Amino acid sequence: MQDGQASRTAERVAQRRAAHQVRDRPLVFDDPLALRVIDPEVARALRENPPTRESSLAGPYLRAFFVMRSRFAEDALAAAVAGGVRQYVVLGAGFDTFAYRNPFPELRVFEVDHPATQAIKRRLLAGGGIDIPSSLTFVSIDFTTTALADALHAAGFDSSAPAFFSWLGVVPYLERPDIDATFSFIAALPVGSAVVFDYAVPPETLSWMGRLIYKRMAKRVAAIGEPWKTFFDPIALMADLRRLGYTSAEDFDGDALNARYFAGRTDKLKIGAMGHMAMASV
Repeated sequence: MQDGQASRTAERVAQRRAAHQVRDRPLVFDDPLALRVIDPEVARALRENPPTRESSLAGPYLRAFFVMRSRFAEDALAAAVAGGVRQYVVLGAGFDTFAYRNPFPELRVFEVDHPATQAIKRRLLAGGGIDIPSSLTFVSIDFTTTALADALHAAGFDSSAPAFFSWLGVVPYLERPDIDATFSFIAALPVGSAVVFDYAVPPETLSWMGRLIYKRMAKRVAAIGEPWKTFFDPIALMADLRRLGYTSAEDFDGDALNARYFAGRTDKLKIGAMGHMAMASV
């Protein structure tokens, strides 16, 4: 990220989530606010002339992955709330809209993100006529310089009660020590706490087509100053999470996620093999 600017990748993710609302049926992730938290000109173009062709080889896979991971996180959150969790922390919130659609009156939401991205999001919320609910607390943080625990506690987070965390689109951009510090913080919270996150497998484990898509995507994110830094072997990651204190850790690969969210589609929308979802619970 560059000082004073929102994350470029967060903006692109939000635009692809918005595009899903107008171009894909059935919806994998229904977000009625998606078009109101992106650049108004982009939103207008999507509404007036929904794209019918992809501009890149990776386009459909990215759109599918972005909406799937949001759906995955919110499905898991609903189960956590049913189990009694009353705190939801959105790490690297970007332009996520859950807090403004929150169907759980008893759930307190903390949006954690870089100050620059958060400031631009708040301007877009105001411009889109989206009110900030009393159940939401913004937490500004640079993950590489500020301890998550310190930032959350200052914002009123209750570390004596369980919490659910979503960490989407962030892990690949961080160094391993910063990732492990966040995992350790969550693992030390009360029983019932959990984290859902996405991560990338090492590119050398992909098919030739997967490696081709990876190279194109990696070149793009590096060019805007947000390079991918960390990849995980699924088996080793699950073992690491248990060593850090989680009582359960589950990995979901492309096949499992396609079967859950994309089965029976006629438009061939699906995710690739590089991105995985994981959930670890205390």
